[in-house]
Amino acid sequence: MKLYYAPGVCSIGIHVLMEEIGKSYEAEAVDLRAGAQYKPEYMAVNPKSKVPALVDDAGTLRTEYPAIAYWLARTNPFSNLLPDDIDLQAKALEVMDYCVATIHMQGFTRIFRPGNFAPNAADEDAVKARGTEIATKGFAALNEILAGKDYAAGKFSIADSAIFYVEFWAKRIGLALPANCAAHLERMLARPSVQRTLAAEGLA
Repeated sequence: MKLYYAPGVCSIGIHVLMEEIGKSYEAEAVDLRAGAQYKPEYMAVNPKSKVPALVDDAGTLRTEYPAIAYWLARTNPFSNLLPDDIDLQAKALEVMDYCVATIHMQGFTRIFRPGNFAPNAADEDAVKARGTEIATKGFAALNEILAGKDYAAGKFSIADSAIFYVEFWAKRIGLALPANCAAHLERMLARPSVQRTLAAEGLA
């Protein structure tokens, strides 16, 4: 398998899952700052011009964070990336989708790319403020989900990889995390898979 990623972006969560699985794989960094995602070489791999992208051993392309994470979990059952209980599976998928679709896409995208939401530069601070508000509300919801638990579905699952990457972003920009999220981030940072991923991406 081959994972296409960019250091520190959402693909870091899929990178962690690859390390959790422990199978041999190749990882190739895509230089988003240089616009490599729009160049023909990468467009030939993923016409969506996004990361993460995963090419499996049969040459099939997998894109979109939730789809890749779910596929990895189902094709590697020995890694226990999804709970056996159907209700806990649904919880893991719910939490993962909330992290990606709301905290990331609605919150952090406004913080990181305010120009995408504001036609005038003068409005960008307001856009960032709204993004911070959305992310903060999101972490409050995650804080409740994590109450009394080490991981979102009880044991580590694909949901925690998504929680990790938004928590990691919060820490990098100095956005305060509520107690349960902060403790979850520390548990994640202690996992060997996360430590190997951070080292591989030059973020250790």
